Amino acid sequence: MNLLIARCRLFLCELNLHSVRKLAIAIAGGSVVLVGIAMLVLPGPAILVIPVGLAILATEFLWARRWLKRAQAMFQKKDKLSSPTPTDEKAWHQLPAEGVAKLLGVDFSTGLSAEEVSRRQKGSGPNRVTARRGTPAWIKFLQQFNQPLVYILLVAVGVTAFLGEWVDSSVIFGVVLINAVVGFLQEAKAEKAIEALAKMVATETTVRRENRKQRIHSEQLVPGDVVLLQSGDRVPADLRFIQIRNLHADESALTGESLPVAKQLDPLPLDTILAERKNLGYAGTFITSGQAEGVVFKIGDETETGHIARLISSAVELSTPLTKKIAQFSKLVLWVIVGLAVVTFALGVARGEKPVEMFMAAVALAVGAIPEGLPAAVTIVLAIGVSRLAKRKAIIRKLPAVETLGSTTVICTDKTGTLTKNQMTVQEIFAGGKLYTVTGAGYEPKGELQLDGAVVKVPEHPALAECLHAGVLCNESQIVRKDGQLKVQGDPTEAALIVAAEKGGLPHAETHQASPRLDTIPFESEHMFRATLHETPQGRVIYKVGAVERLLPRCTDALNDRGELIPLDQEAVHRAVEQMAGRGLRVLALARRHVDATHAKLDPSHVAEGFTILGLQGMMDPPRPEAIVSVQQCQRAGIAVKMITGDHLITARAIAGQIGLKGQEESGQLVALSGRELEKVSDEQLLDVAERTAVFARVAPEQKLRLVRALQSRNHVVAMTGDGVNDAPALKQADIGVAMGISGTDVAKGAAAMILTDDNFASIEAAVEEGRGVFDNLTKFIVWIIPTNLGEALMLLSTIVLGLPLPLMPLQLLWINLTDTLLGLSLAFEPKEGDVMSRPPRDPKQPLLTFPLLMRTGLVSFIMVAGGLSVFLWELRIEQAGIVAARTAVVNVVVLVQIVYLFNCRSFHHSVFAVGLFTNRWTIIGALAMLGAQLLLTYVPVMNNLFHTAPLAAESWLRIVGVAAIAFGAVEFEKWIRFGRHRGEPTFPN
Repeated sequence: MNLLIARCRLFLCELNLHSVRKLAIAIAGGSVVLVGIAMLVLPGPAILVIPVGLAILATEFLWARRWLKRAQAMFQKKDKLSSPTPTDEKAWHQLPAEGVAKLLGVDFSTGLSAEEVSRRQKGSGPNRVTARRGTPAWIKFLQQFNQPLVYILLVAVGVTAFLGEWVDSSVIFGVVLINAVVGFLQEAKAEKAIEALAKMVATETTVRRENRKQRIHSEQLVPGDVVLLQSGDRVPADLRFIQIRNLHADESALTGESLPVAKQLDPLPLDTILAERKNLGYAGTFITSGQAEGVVFKIGDETETGHIARLISSAVELSTPLTKKIAQFSKLVLWVIVGLAVVTFALGVARGEKPVEMFMAAVALAVGAIPEGLPAAVTIVLAIGVSRLAKRKAIIRKLPAVETLGSTTVICTDKTGTLTKNQMTVQEIFAGGKLYTVTGAGYEPKGELQLDGAVVKVPEHPALAECLHAGVLCNESQIVRKDGQLKVQGDPTEAALIVAAEKGGLPHAETHQASPRLDTIPFESEHMFRATLHETPQGRVIYKVGAVERLLPRCTDALNDRGELIPLDQEAVHRAVEQMAGRGLRVLALARRHVDATHAKLDPSHVAEGFTILGLQGMMDPPRPEAIVSVQQCQRAGIAVKMITGDHLITARAIAGQIGLKGQEESGQLVALSGRELEKVSDEQLLDVAERTAVFARVAPEQKLRLVRALQSRNHVVAMTGDGVNDAPALKQADIGVAMGISGTDVAKGAAAMILTDDNFASIEAAVEEGRGVFDNLTKFIVWIIPTNLGEALMLLSTIVLGLPLPLMPLQLLWINLTDTLLGLSLAFEPKEGDVMSRPPRDPKQPLLTFPLLMRTGLVSFIMVAGGLSVFLWELRIEQAGIVAARTAVVNVVVLVQIVYLFNCRSFHHSVFAVGLFTNRWTIIGALAMLGAQLLLTYVPVMNNLFHTAPLAAESWLRIVGVAAIAFGAVEFEKWIRFGRHRGEPTFPN
């Protein structure tokens, strides 16, 4: 037998993943055929095969799921794609263009020949990212049954059908089916992450082949192809630039860099990180300005985009905290039910009852004790949470993510656009030897220029005015209002200069009209500045804006505050630059040179020397004010917030300080690590580093994935935000991935469980708050429903032990179990408790019901059993009302205790009177509807005949109400004993 098993496993290991899935489907299909044969062959009612078929299908599904996971793990290890070129993947940026041409065997001037292209296509395949097979819809539907509580209900379906209780069996199966349908409709989605990656390179591109330009589909590219790019083009493959002119690329989706990257041709050191390899272009990024020629060195799965696709595949979606807790709770319920059923059977047989009758009684007890409505209630409570979150700018794609938010212990967030406005803003200006502060944030020209806290009038400070003037004129960008929002047409850095000038009273259009442009030298990465020639009222002037280290050596003098020429103090300028950069600002220098009227065009000699430095403008993408508040609120709630960004280290640390991130500090500053430093950290060291450090900058996709896994290994529940392709693997690995709805790529959205419609960190904090409220309401429902099921089971057990008639009939049990679910769902609409964001995150190891809550459910169950049996015996023996009336009284005892206990459960530790009776109108509506239903059950003849009930006298109602009042008072007293003496503060986590 062992040899046979070993050979079967070897056979499975030799199959590919598709074959394993085929085998699983074949087995499931065979099960269906077996069920059909059973319907024809087996005696008895045909409906009996339903539970049998479900059992077979569930067993085969679980078996197939187990082997699919093993197969996926095995094939992921084997999935090592080799490079199509004979050099190390990190060496391309280090090589000169001639070295790249030699390695790829191509002449850049003519391109590849048709024969060579054909030969290479056979070896490299098409230029596309391999799409992964999605999970079939029927598998997703079957996954809805993969819950321990549902297993119990399916067993109950089978047992009741076997006993011929078709009504009970059909109703329970209906509950299971409805739960599965609701969950399937909410969570059904295709696996779009890798498919979206494939779309990113599915475009046409221009190449040079056989010494002529050709327009081809990007899938036809091969290594060695010479690609021609211009502004607006999507880069179709990973390539090395061989010619550029004023080239800038938007690589934010891949690297996290918020600004367009100026490209260059020079070789770079071998250890240059991906975000700084400025002589390379990456598949899926965009050319924002300029033109370029590049030679393809990687295509399809070998590109950086393809590498990220493989990381997405390797990321493991973990079980949610709710899934784990429900599984633990279900096991507890299962053992309690089995234990009670066994005790019932054993005691009955010991007392001389017939084994068959005792087996029937034990089964009835088990069915009565199962909380049939719990799976549906969990789904509905989560669905209501989804609706609430949608109103707070968060769209949930995966239902359990609602509760996972409430369990979050760490939020790893991007910087640009999430914590910040994603709108570059000038914050400081150094001109005339003075440092001015610019208020306001974003592209709205609302703000002031201040000196030492006092508002300044710009015309009274000529050096400041001229610095602003230069920023407007030496500028190619515009800010336009579109769909009610301000949009930048051009470079965000230049847009910041325009807004600063408008705050100082220099409108963009009027300034250009007064000083029309005659010529321009565009910004190039080689010289790092822009220059423009203008006809001004003071004559012709050349303005320059660019990097301080490039402009300052070409300046000979400066302006003082009165606008007078003075000798240039380079040390003073460098000190100002260092101070501004130390505050995380990106610093630009602005300069001018007066020329005579003969200068109608600009050439390099005109911008080489003789300039006057006008000043410095320091800018950054400022933090959102609401994000600052939300970060502080999360930290007060015990949630660690960590910034993981592709931006520069100094900028990241500055923003972290402004928003108040907490973490390890050195010399009064937050410790921040760069991607290059992370590379040197071992996996074991990373566990402590990830825990202590709050800021990570210039990180690669693999490093984001490592950080998330390191935090999870310390039992943290991690929420990860992101918008780019580079974020997708970490988004999928995190317990809850949060993608940006506005700036996010399709890849990021496909990997995430939640999407923010406003790209705002404040919405994450709001979602965490809602998630905690959802978990509270779910716990309240469970705390409310358990005493009923436990009470029913103990009541039946007690009567068997005491040799009394059964106090409840099967249909009466069914009535109670169906109506209590509908009544309990009103708790799903319970408002959040006031302290929901004042508690620390729940311990992941904490059970769904804490010991104090279990004690409370036990107290209510005891009152329900003792009160119900007392009323039963009173009606039966004192009043001699008959068995039917006595049972009717017990049904009403159970339901009235449920109703009053519903109000107890509206808060874990506050009195219902402190919460407010009318703050949740659904509990009032549900209670009144339940009372009406009970009156119909008790006094309407049709209901009497159907449910074996009888009208009750007024005295009976007094006893029933008395039991309910005792239950209500006991719980309120227990709350006061436990919390009242501590001023309402909880002494146990809930």
